[in-house]
Amino acid sequence: MELLNDMALFVEVVKAKGFRGASEATGVPNSTLSRRIGALEKAIGLRLLHRTTRKVELTEAGQIYFERCKRIVDEARLAHEQLGDLLAQPSGVLRASLPVDFTVIYLAPLIAEFAERYPGISFEFDLTPRQVDLISEPFDVAIRMGEPSNSNLIARPLVSLVPRLYAAPRYLKRMGEPEKPADLKRHECLNVQKGGIWTLRKNAQSVQLSIGSRFTINNVGLIRRMATLGMGIMLMPEEVVAEDVAAKRLVRVLPDWHGKPMPVYALTETRLLPAKTQRFIEFLKERLAQA
Repeated sequence: MELLNDMALFVEVVKAKGFRGASEATGVPNSTLSRRIGALEKAIGLRLLHRTTRKVELTEAGQIYFERCKRIVDEARLAHEQLGDLLAQPSGVLRASLPVDFTVIYLAPLIAEFAERYPGISFEFDLTPRQVDLISEPFDVAIRMGEPSNSNLIARPLVSLVPRLYAAPRYLKRMGEPEKPADLKRHECLNVQKGGIWTLRKNAQSVQLSIGSRFTINNVGLIRRMATLGMGIMLMPEEVVAEDVAAKRLVRVLPDWHGKPMPVYALTETRLLPAKTQRFIEFLKERLAQA
């Protein structure tokens, strides 16, 4: 790379017919230009320039070397411009594993916006609940909620979601509305784990509750649906239930309290990402931060 830079400086000196003009064109000081060209001559074992007090002239060897350098430098600049275009408009198939309900409810509009911005990218999405193996399976990225379990993967934080308590108005009319966290022990609490523990926070306060339910459900969408049907209270990020809250199918319970923040990560197998994957992760991080 340093040799290519010196070749580019040599071309500028020749085109400007002197170090002063080349210095003005490149912003590199005269003394530095002279030293770099001298080092280039020493490296290739040829005298390239005749130096006088007023101007520089090419030697015979310098003329031949100049033509070759100019071609190499022009090709390098063209390649750099093409690479810039490729990065600006990445293409190819983006294969991603995504959380089902968070994607359908919340990410879908962002994905549509991303697809419009980058028409050269096509998409293959896996929305099954299983944890795909990014090392052995052909996925570019996996979006996951919660702390990553595989330390061999590269985890890039996207956003942190705050779970809050929600229930259907019909449930609260039937069972009454809890006034403090301890009241949840006498309520149906919809949870993804059997015999789960809920950690609730209010400013500096924090309480842990062992909640019980007739339902143990391993699908966020079904928990959400059962809550709208009046079957219990759930702890869920507001981004997932925004539509139900807007439609008044769900209302906040214990509004001063919230659950432990849930991080969302983009997981990749390597730090060296193709442009399509890099742009997708950057886009999600930017847009989720604005939400």
